[in-house]
Amino acid sequence: MSGSEHVTISPFISVETSDATAMVKLLGDWILDNAGQIDRDMHQVAVLCQGGAILDCSEIQELDTAGALLVRRYAQTVESAAPAILTGVLARHKNLLDVVSACPPPAPTQPDHDPWYIAVLYEMGESAFSFFRSAKNLLGFIGLVLSRLFGALFEPSRIRLVPLVHQLEVVGLKAMGIVGLISFLIGAVMVNQGAVQLAKFGADIFVIDMLGISHLRELGILLTAIIVAGRSGSSFTAQIGSMRLNEEVDAMSTLGMNTLDILVLPRLLAMLIALPLLGFYADVLGVFGGIMMAWFQLDITPANFIVYFRDVVSLDHFLAGILKAPFFAIVIVVSGCYHGLSVSGSAASLGIRTTRSVVQSIFLVIVLDAFFAVFFTSIGL
Repeated sequence: MSGSEHVTISPFISVETSDATAMVKLLGDWILDNAGQIDRDMHQVAVLCQGGAILDCSEIQELDTAGALLVRRYAQTVESAAPAILTGVLARHKNLLDVVSACPPPAPTQPDHDPWYIAVLYEMGESAFSFFRSAKNLLGFIGLVLSRLFGALFEPSRIRLVPLVHQLEVVGLKAMGIVGLISFLIGAVMVNQGAVQLAKFGADIFVIDMLGISHLRELGILLTAIIVAGRSGSSFTAQIGSMRLNEEVDAMSTLGMNTLDILVLPRLLAMLIALPLLGFYADVLGVFGGIMMAWFQLDITPANFIVYFRDVVSLDHFLAGILKAPFFAIVIVVSGCYHGLSVSGSAASLGIRTTRSVVQSIFLVIVLDAFFAVFFTSIGL
């Protein structure tokens, strides 16, 4: 080569320079043990390759990842100023050089965010789709449960008496304490607050009308249903959800048992029997609480209270309240059992489903109560 100069930098590098491109031969073992020496030598090589270079790798004996990184680094360093060509790569070294050359596209340090108003619209749409999807699944489950219930009326042997009695005790008998206490206090508070307001107009006696109509038509059965939804509805979800996590429900299906007949129907029948009775019990305790408060605050004796109560409050008000009980019972049981059967994965799913069942059942009870209030008013009941 005319005007060329051969320079041996180290046992690992030799350079043959010319007026144009330099020929750089890579020699020996390019491994981690020699990386420090090679790195220092390559700084001198980069100065001699200002016009470009050919990096000849044919005489490299051993190559590891550290050596491959050094080869690629100095090829890029030279190429940043002038053309650099990598040649003579042995077959056994090619894959390693290709791997260290592969550079994935840089990931953004912060993901792109949609504008706040787009995010709000997206969340609203997602919530709407989730609501309609849940409503569709719940309606389908209600239809399935009711079909099994009506089928059991024509085939009574499917009704399991022992679980039914047990659920009656849990749902009805053991709930009497909390239902009675709250109804008594609500009746007393209504008379207390109503008397304070009506006294301004000299109409204290009308507190009996207010208590009888509002408690018998609305508050008695509504509060009872909300208490039962929070107490028994959550219990249904937790019990059935735990059975799902322990694969007991799958075992029942494998044995040919109908899970609706075993897990849902006893609870539904028990709630259909217990909730109207609890509603009647709540009405009695609520009126009794009003009687006590009227006696102490307004000096209306219990006998006078009952006589006036009988004259102004008709049976229609009681029927308007108690007729809602079976519908509330269906909503509470179906919601609790549906979410219990939907539990999957982990204990976190059980907690989420239990919360959803309580919120959903209370929401549906209030919606149904509003519907019945409008309906009964429209038909004059």
